[in-house]
Amino acid sequence: MTTTISRLYDNYGDAERVVQRLEQSGFPSSDISVIANNGEGWHGRDGKVDRDRDGVDDRAEGAGVGAGIGAGLAGAAGLLAGLGLLAIPGLGPVVAAGWLVSTAAGAAAGAATGGVIGALTQAGVPEEEAQRYAEGVRRGGTLVCARVNEQDRGRAEAVLDRSSVDISKRTAAWQQSGWKGFDPAAEPLSSDQIQRERELYGEGTGIGR
Repeated sequence: MTTTISRLYDNYGDAERVVQRLEQSGFPSSDISVIANNGEGWHGRDGKVDRDRDGVDDRAEGAGVGAGIGAGLAGAAGLLAGLGLLAIPGLGPVVAAGWLVSTAAGAAAGAATGGVIGALTQAGVPEEEAQRYAEGVRRGGTLVCARVNEQDRGRAEAVLDRSSVDISKRTAAWQQSGWKGFDPAAEPLSSDQIQRERELYGEGTGIGR
């Protein structure tokens, strides 16, 4: 019996390291998915990755310096090697890879059950929880999902929990400011709005850091 485990990360770098740790721990790339907000344009249409905004592909920088942002990307393989741009209802442009992506892209555009929520619920994630994760991506976060056998659940959660957002606390904060649920018709956040969101809630303030 398999189960789907999902976690949200404020920082794509944290999610990237979690994916790599999952693969290093023996979880197949084919059972892992990542959906990252690209509202800040760090992943270009030409495939260039420039999270530090210096105009140079981070992967090329990593090959030269052997440390920092570029180093992690320079060694990207497995799932992360297949990252590509995709438009998902309510999320706008995202950078995504993995089994969840084809379902999300093929779901009914604009419907409450479409996009990432439809993909997550089809994978067994409760709809209320799926809405929280979709909203987290809309606000600039990165979602990582893993399909694992029940006997491997604890081992996978130990990896996924590192640097992840406490989604219950984050949802409570959104609700205090008037959030009622994910709206697939809502406009994706701009780069400035994403930055303000991160300043408000902080980055890497999750559990198991």
